[in-house]
Amino acid sequence: MGARNVVVIGGGIAGLATACLLTLDGHRVTVLEARDELGGRAGTWERDGFRFDTGPSWYLMPEVFEHFFRLMGTTAERELDLVPLEPAYRVYTEGADAPLDIRSGRSAATGLFESVEPGAGELLDDYLDSAGDAYELAVTRFLYDTYETTAGLRDPALLRRLPQLAPLLTRSLASYIDTRFTDQRLRQVLGYPAVFLGGSPYGVPSLYHLMSHLDLDEGVLYPQGGLTTVIEAVERLARAAGVQIRTGADVVAIETTSPGRSGAVATGVRLADGSIVAADLVVSTADLHHTETALLPRALQTYPETWWAKKTPSPGALLIMLGVRGGIPHLPHHTLLFTADWRANFEAIFGEDAHIPDPASIYICRPSATDPATAPADSENLFILVPIPADPALGHGGVDGDGDARVEAAADRVIEQIAEWCGIPDLAERIVVRRTVAPGDFADDLHAWRGNSLGLAHTLGQSAVFRPRNASKHVEGLFYAGASTLPGIGLPMCLISAELVLKRLRGDHTPGPLAEPIVAVPQP
Repeated sequence: MGARNVVVIGGGIAGLATACLLTLDGHRVTVLEARDELGGRAGTWERDGFRFDTGPSWYLMPEVFEHFFRLMGTTAERELDLVPLEPAYRVYTEGADAPLDIRSGRSAATGLFESVEPGAGELLDDYLDSAGDAYELAVTRFLYDTYETTAGLRDPALLRRLPQLAPLLTRSLASYIDTRFTDQRLRQVLGYPAVFLGGSPYGVPSLYHLMSHLDLDEGVLYPQGGLTTVIEAVERLARAAGVQIRTGADVVAIETTSPGRSGAVATGVRLADGSIVAADLVVSTADLHHTETALLPRALQTYPETWWAKKTPSPGALLIMLGVRGGIPHLPHHTLLFTADWRANFEAIFGEDAHIPDPASIYICRPSATDPATAPADSENLFILVPIPADPALGHGGVDGDGDARVEAAADRVIEQIAEWCGIPDLAERIVVRRTVAPGDFADDLHAWRGNSLGLAHTLGQSAVFRPRNASKHVEGLFYAGASTLPGIGLPMCLISAELVLKRLRGDHTPGPLAEPIVAVPQP
């Protein structure tokens, strides 16, 4: 079989990247995006001179982006204008006298920890050594493995590390941190990356302390123009490679042959207008729950509704985009607000009595601190994210306060909290642009399961070998990429998920990344 016709469902970063790699490998690829704009969760919204990223806003794991660009024969330096952030971020903890400025680099990080808690600097040094080792292990052994076989997991070099690895998988990140550090602020600095993983420090395994290697050792970057410039770069490469991209193309079903003794085979997709787009292979980068339960009949579902009933979504999100008149110079690019009773905050999000926390732990991005083009002169751009339960019944957001009453009331409380904690007493009266987004919007606009904001949470039972695989068990020629499948949540993980599709098609069972650049493998 030679070059094949491939349909990719979804024009987010996973779909565009998958299309790039498969095209360079010799296939003919068409991307179908239901909405009028590309990017998926990594979207953009503009009004009155304010430009907001509506999704990811942290540029971490730069080597993953660099690897993807090098696979495509270019570099991040050529495609993006990356600037380091100083400080990396600021942390406010409820009840603390002053915020902490987190600066990247081993010396700065250990110095700060030591100044807060005597002895914590040396402990952090050891902690980051372990985090760096765990990160290297993840990249070389876990993240780029399709897990079609257990060969990578049975590698003697990995098996020798099991005595060190096993405890990191069987205890929570919070317990791992709390046995080493006493100050609540330091614990929160090390524990908050669990939210990037769609979980809680009390629920994700301590192997994920590797995340601290990224912000404390490596540093935090920002692509001028926002994270949507990453999407634009990947789209640019896709079009240059010959990928066909169609927007406004809503896929409502995956077409297959009738199941027989050899099972069903993907033959294309059906669009909302009734037309059929034929294909030899289909790659869905749409939400996996939607792909399985809405685009396939029950008999062909690898992950039916009964499977999802036992799984944990990432939190939902209340997003608040504010255009603010006047300056807010004391907010850096990234700011985190943490409640004193952190466990109760996460219990409100993930517990049985789930509700919007008040007060809440909050993330604030002020891109206008680094990128003046995101706001008019003498104004500021604030993007605020509040982790809340993944529940579409919480409602929908809107523009200028016209969202559901519960959503807008929660946004009002968040604005008041920021004003009080960060010393901006007149924040509310200076707002000239306001938009909210809530779990109901994630469910409607992105088909996100239970209105979650990120994908499947990285609990132990939903990580690595336990995460949904990237190929259907019941439909030959149907593959998956994106935040709900291997290897996980976030833009870097979605880029890797694209590479895993190519590895599976090539029959490549190695656990590491592909050689750079992509060289097409002759098709038999």
